[in-house]
Amino acid sequence: MKKLLWLLLLPSLAFAQAYPNRPVKMIIPFAPGGASDFVGRILQPNFAELLGQQVVVENRPGASGNIGVEATARSAPDGYTIFLGNVGSIAINPGIFPHLPVNPLKDLVAVTQVVDVPGVMVAHPSFAPSTVQQLVDYARANPGKVNYASPGNGSQNRLEMENLRRLAGGLQMVHVPYKGGAGPAVAALVAGETHLMFVTASSAMPMVKAGRLKVLAVTAPKRLEQLPDAPTMTESGYPGFESGSWQGIFVPAGTPKEVVDRLYEVTLQTMKAPEVRERLSKGGVEVVTSASPAAFAQFVGAETQRWGRAAKEAGATVD
Repeated sequence: MKKLLWLLLLPSLAFAQAYPNRPVKMIIPFAPGGASDFVGRILQPNFAELLGQQVVVENRPGASGNIGVEATARSAPDGYTIFLGNVGSIAINPGIFPHLPVNPLKDLVAVTQVVDVPGVMVAHPSFAPSTVQQLVDYARANPGKVNYASPGNGSQNRLEMENLRRLAGGLQMVHVPYKGGAGPAVAALVAGETHLMFVTASSAMPMVKAGRLKVLAVTAPKRLEQLPDAPTMTESGYPGFESGSWQGIFVPAGTPKEVVDRLYEVTLQTMKAPEVRERLSKGGVEVVTSASPAAFAQFVGAETQRWGRAAKEAGATVD
């Protein structure tokens, strides 16, 4: 009996030992320039070194990340396609899009979280309010005259602003959605097309440092090292208003456990590398890893429920 069991295990053990023997593809579901691309490009060299194979980044933007999710889910479950998913593409979209072709919870396997990207509320320098309270007072005094940008109707950044509007008693503000991730929305804000927006700190940091955007508040539990003068939303009068754009590694459902475990260990080693942590920190990104693939899967399930409720309360759906 033991001999039979050993023979049955041989193929999977041999596969795990041989993996990888060719380049590995990392799908990023957003265009270059956003937080996901920023994180993925930093992880790429260490991933390749530890795996002993080239890691090729493939940007697959579109449909708020759904194109990248579907491409990953439809890929062979052999460990040669990995996915850098975030809260939007994995946990928010199922509550926003009523007819998704794939289900991230069923069609992908969670490996580990890698980072949490705190959010910031930024405004064009010419916009009069410079604090959250000033914004609320201004919007109340000028109903319908304040507009805010977002990467799309069902994006996390839109839901964050909807949450603030609700908490502030129903502010009348105009939503201006953009396509292609945070890049176009941030560019429009810098150009003065819109007044303000929530966005990941890494996406806004270069423009903030250059004085082309100003920060009203951060959505992290505590102030950011890179923006020590920017108060949190809790400090600004909205206790518990916390949200970050976590990101993590996923693979197609059916990927052998031995490969998932190998990718988990490689990812943890990558996230411990001093040069990786330093580069991420400079962009306002915090390294956060999961205790195990199972722990990450549980976290993703809870986040999917959380943001599903938020989308329902905001009435945010995308046909």
